Amino acid sequence: MSSVHAESHLASRQQDIYESHRHRAFSLAYYMTGNEMEAERILTRTFIRAFEDVPEPTGQEIDAALLMELRKRISLDFDVPSYTPVTESGASLPRQFGQNIKRTDLEEAVASLPAMERLLFLLRDVEGYTPTAIAELLRLPESYVNRGVFTARMRLRIALVGRRISKCAVA
Repeated sequence: MSSVHAESHLASRQQDIYESHRHRAFSLAYYMTGNEMEAERILTRTFIRAFEDVPEPTGQEIDAALLMELRKRISLDFDVPSYTPVTESGASLPRQFGQNIKRTDLEEAVASLPAMERLLFLLRDVEGYTPTAIAELLRLPESYVNRGVFTARMRLRIALVGRRISKCAVA
C-alpha cells in the first residue's frame, strides 16, 4: 500500500471514528458545562488529544480524553461524595407527577446537580454505561458510582416534584 493511500485510509478511518463519537462527546460536554461554545471547545480538544495519543482511538480512549478535558474546566470532587440525605418522601414521584415531564424541566434539574453526580447520571442513565465501565473510566470504586447515581436520581425526582408543585401553586 502506498503511503498516500495509507494516509487517505487513516484519514477516512479517523473521520469515521470522529463521526461515531462526536455527538456523545458533545452532549456530555454540553450537559456538564451548560454552554454550547465551551462544549465545542471541549469536543475539539478531546479529539485532538485522542488522535495525538493513538491514530485510531477506541471509544474508551476518547472517553478518557473527554474526561481529561472536563477536569480542566469543571471541579469534579472525586474524594468525598457530596451527599445530602434524601428523605423517604422524595424517594419516588407521586403518580400524578410521574408523567408528562417537560424536557426543559428535566434539563434544568440535571443542570442543578452537583458536577460529579451530573456526570455519573449522564454516563449511566443517558449514555447507558455500566457502573463497572464508569468506575474504570473515572478510577472510582463501583460502590461510589452506584451511590452517586442513586443520589443523583433522588435529587432529580425531588427537583422535578418541586417544580410541579410550584407550577401548580402559581396556577
